[in-house]
Amino acid sequence: MLSRSAFRQATRQSWLQQRRGMAAPASGSFQYQVGEAAGIKIASRDTSGPIGTIALVAQAGTRYETMPGLAEGLNKYAFKNTDRRTSLRIQRESELLGGSLVSTHTRENLVTGAKFFRDDLPYFVELLAEVASQTSYRSHVMQEEVIPLVMMDHKKFLANTLEMALSSVHSLAFHRGLGNTIKPASSTPYTKYLTAESLEEYAQSAYAKSSFAIVGNGVDHAELSKWTNEFFGDARKSPLQQLTSPQSKYYGGEERISHGSGNSMVIAFSGSSSPTGASYKPEAAVLAALLGGQSAIKWSPGFSLLSKATQEAPNMHVATKSNIYTDAGLVTIAMDGSANDIRSTAGKVVEALKGVAQNISKEDFQKAKALAKFKELEYGQEPRAALELTGAGLVRDNKPYQIDDVAKSIDSVTEDKVKKLVKEALENKASVSAVGDLYLLPFAEEIGLKV
Repeated sequence: MLSRSAFRQATRQSWLQQRRGMAAPASGSFQYQVGEAAGIKIASRDTSGPIGTIALVAQAGTRYETMPGLAEGLNKYAFKNTDRRTSLRIQRESELLGGSLVSTHTRENLVTGAKFFRDDLPYFVELLAEVASQTSYRSHVMQEEVIPLVMMDHKKFLANTLEMALSSVHSLAFHRGLGNTIKPASSTPYTKYLTAESLEEYAQSAYAKSSFAIVGNGVDHAELSKWTNEFFGDARKSPLQQLTSPQSKYYGGEERISHGSGNSMVIAFSGSSSPTGASYKPEAAVLAALLGGQSAIKWSPGFSLLSKATQEAPNMHVATKSNIYTDAGLVTIAMDGSANDIRSTAGKVVEALKGVAQNISKEDFQKAKALAKFKELEYGQEPRAALELTGAGLVRDNKPYQIDDVAKSIDSVTEDKVKKLVKEALENKASVSAVGDLYLLPFAEEIGLKV
C-alpha cells in the first residue's frame, strides 16, 4: 500500500495542474453560488479555511420510500464496495488523506458526503460519483453488514421514548409522506422489503441526476463544477421510478404508547416550511424561541415561557423546536422525564401556549427574535445543516438556502404574526403523543387541547 505522502502526491499530480494552497484566501461569503454541471444542480460557498465539505443530497428520505426501510438501507450501504474500489480501499484512502466520510438520512433527504483538506476535492468528488453510479449491491453484504446495523438502530429507537413520541406526532400530523417513521418500527416488516435487489432499484431512482444535488462548503465553485463534469458524466440521467410525494397535509390526532423504560410527551401543531419552500413562516422560529424550555445561558433559567412554567419540575426536560421541511413544518413541544412531572406540568405548558395568543411581553418578544435569528444563522452556518437544506431546496424548488435571506425574514416578524400562528394552532386539532406510563400520563383533552 502506498504511504500517505506517496498516495497524496500521485493523486494530485494526476488531477491538479494548478494547485490551490490549503491556506489560500477564500471569499468568506455565506451566499451560495448556484450552477449546473454534468446535468446536475450544484451549489457552493467558498468560506475561508483549509477544510472543505461536500455532500450529495438526494431526495430519497423516508418520505419518498417505495418500500419500508429503503432509505435506512441506502444510508447504511454508502461507501461499501463499488466497481472500482472495495470498502477497505475506500477506508484506507480516506484515512491517508485525513478525510472523514459521512452518510445520514432524514425524512426527506439522503445525505452522503465528506470532509477533507480542500486540495483533495477531486478525490472525494470522484468517490461520491462512484457511490452514486458504481456501487455494487450484494446480498451477503446486506445480510452480514447492512441489516444488522439497521436492526441495531431499530432497537435504539424502541428504547428511546422521546424519539418514539416525536415519530408518533409526525405520523399523526402528516399520516404518510412526512409521517413515515425515520427508523423502521417494530410493526414494519422491513426485512421483507430490504434486499440487495430492492435497494439497487431504489438507488437507481435516488441517484438519478434529477433526484440529487451536489453542495459544497469551503470549495471553489469553478473547481466543484470542473470535477463534477469530470466524474458524474456516467450518472443515471433519469430515475428508474420517479420518487414523488404528494403535497403535505396536516391532520392531527392523539396516540398513546405504553412503555416501561421512560416517559415522554410531545405536543405538535402545523409550522413552517424551509426557507426555500412556498409556506415559509419565520414566525414559527420566533415562537419556538419564545416558548423555549432550555436556557442558552449557563446558571440561568432563561426568559422562555416554558422554562418559567416548568420551574416546579427542574428534572424534566422540555424543549420547543420548529421542524422545517420543503413544503410543510411542525412545531413540537417535547417533554421528557418522570410521569408525575409530565402530568403536573403539561397543563401549564398548554396554558403558556394559550397565553401567547393573548399577550406577549415586548421584552420577551425582542429576546425571542434575537435568539431565533442566532439559532437560524448558527444552524445555517453548520456545514451539515446548510448542505442538506441547500441541496433539498435545489432539487425540489430550484432555490438554495441563503442564510442572509433567513436573517432578514426573522427581522420582519411581528407580534401579531406570532399570535396569529398560535391562534390557528389552537383552533385546529393538535398532534399529541404520550409514551410511557399511560396510567399517569395525561390525555390531550385533560390538558386543554383539541384532538
